Amino acid sequence: MKPVTNLLIMAGGASSRMKRSLENAELSDATLNIARSSHKSLIPLGKSQKPLLYYLVHNAVEAGYTDVFLITSPENEAFQQWVGTKISHNSFAGAQLHFVIQHTPKGREKPLGTADAVQQAMEQYPVLQEEYLSICNGDNFYSVKAFALLNQVRDTPHALISYARSGLIFDDERISKFAVMDIDTEDYLNNIIEKPESETIEKYRDLGGEIRVSMNIFSFEGSLLYPYLKNCPIHPIRNEKELPEAVRKMSLDKVHPIRCFPLKEHLPDLTSADDILSFSDLE
Repeated sequence: MKPVTNLLIMAGGASSRMKRSLENAELSDATLNIARSSHKSLIPLGKSQKPLLYYLVHNAVEAGYTDVFLITSPENEAFQQWVGTKISHNSFAGAQLHFVIQHTPKGREKPLGTADAVQQAMEQYPVLQEEYLSICNGDNFYSVKAFALLNQVRDTPHALISYARSGLIFDDERISKFAVMDIDTEDYLNNIIEKPESETIEKYRDLGGEIRVSMNIFSFEGSLLYPYLKNCPIHPIRNEKELPEAVRKMSLDKVHPIRCFPLKEHLPDLTSADDILSFSDLE
């Protein structure tokens, strides 16, 4: 049996779509100004006007995580205002928060992608290459239950959450962009299929009749993950090394199976300005 992990890498998603959607948003001037000028995970939400980052780290702490490694760009002053100015061991929402700076390689105008971001995290904090760790997006509001499913004793080095597509309350356009998972009868991952054709989706239903999708929340043994990050191919169109592709390559190798923990619940996120209002009841 494998031990639980208390280490969580959190990768912030791009804010470009959010910023494009702000023009017609019915939000306060203060919220609009923050949304335009900083990362979407720092937009004030709910009754307490704390950012999504706070609620997300709080949920992780409730599930037993103690250390969060937050991936940002070098221009992270807005994050420092919320979290703290130290490069590591900032106390935030009950966790020790450590900054990971994703540097852009020479000759590129933008970072190399999410697989590269996690690789840089593991190189800046070598303990991540030696321990079990979890990884998630910084703009999805994962529940305590989702974090706890990954942070449990299990008999495999790798795991992920397989969300039931029927539990996600999104419009059809957004749902169609999610990666579908091919899972065997024992809940191990066979493959991840990015944006499958609608006519082929039916063949990926599990034994319970659900279509399972990946929402980018994983747990790995660091030493086994690292080579897949280094060797992750660059996407021919997006020109980035993407974490889901590294996970897909790992699943195809079959050397260390990836356990899939099923979960049926909605996963709120901050993709567009309209999503901000969906968090209005947060305390």
